[in-house]
Amino acid sequence: MSGGKLEIVRAGALTTIQDLGRFGHAHVGVPRSGALDQPAHRLANRLVGNPTDAATLETTLTGVALRATRPVTVVVTGAPAPVRIDGRPAAWACPVDLPAGAVLDVGTATTGLRSYVAIGGGIAVEPVLGSRSTDLLSGLGPARLGDGDTLPLGTAVGRPVHADTVHWHQPPRELVLPVLLGPRDDWFAAAAVRTLATARFSVSAHSNRIALRMEGPTLERAVHRELPSEGTLPGAVQVPTDGKPVVFLADCPTTGGYPVIGVVPEHGLAAAAQAVPGLPVRFAPIRRRR
Repeated sequence: MSGGKLEIVRAGALTTIQDLGRFGHAHVGVPRSGALDQPAHRLANRLVGNPTDAATLETTLTGVALRATRPVTVVVTGAPAPVRIDGRPAAWACPVDLPAGAVLDVGTATTGLRSYVAIGGGIAVEPVLGSRSTDLLSGLGPARLGDGDTLPLGTAVGRPVHADTVHWHQPPRELVLPVLLGPRDDWFAAAAVRTLATARFSVSAHSNRIALRMEGPTLERAVHRELPSEGTLPGAVQVPTDGKPVVFLADCPTTGGYPVIGVVPEHGLAAAAQAVPGLPVRFAPIRRRR
């Protein structure tokens, strides 16, 4: 079935449209963006029969409520949260039918931070530079959603999948991030690298889609001269002048002028997407072979 609209009844703390991201434009200063928890986004699309690059809704902590003008299949993955249709409990991580005019309400996450809502056919907003993702840093793509917004629905091309089991990683009670040291680990004192490897940090309340900011000990630099801006990417662990590491996420800038002590491989970033403020964090450095 094609056509129809999706109305945002309650936008929650922060709900954005996300897909796999905006690739191939870093050289002109355009961040990648895309769903922070890529496995949860892909799973949601797979369960409703969408291709993995279909746009989903990414919610933050307090969920979202919506209704559609035609019957649709919906699923909620990512951070577990109560799911209701017109006030009645519905399944989480399982495709359910949403009648035309009925309200799907995704409540506050019980663990983790970000939930993903996929609708059969996807959300058919116009792509910008090949992606439908909202980029909060550059302002590209659709704006963050507000109460009363309406979105076009795409055409369903596949059938929902009713899986007996769903492989899903529960948001951690302690976030352990592997870090490949470099390219600027030599700008830091040896004690700073030891601190990175042994100290416990915690997630700052100032974290967002751009970066996961840390509270905890500072990392002392050995080199104090100015660093010309260098390319950055999601997973880069940059250390600003206050000495507290910052882990870049999907909406991060494409260049930066502070030294990068290491890089978190992409497979470690999905857990970072679900890290709530105050969550303990440890880094597990891996030295490069020289």
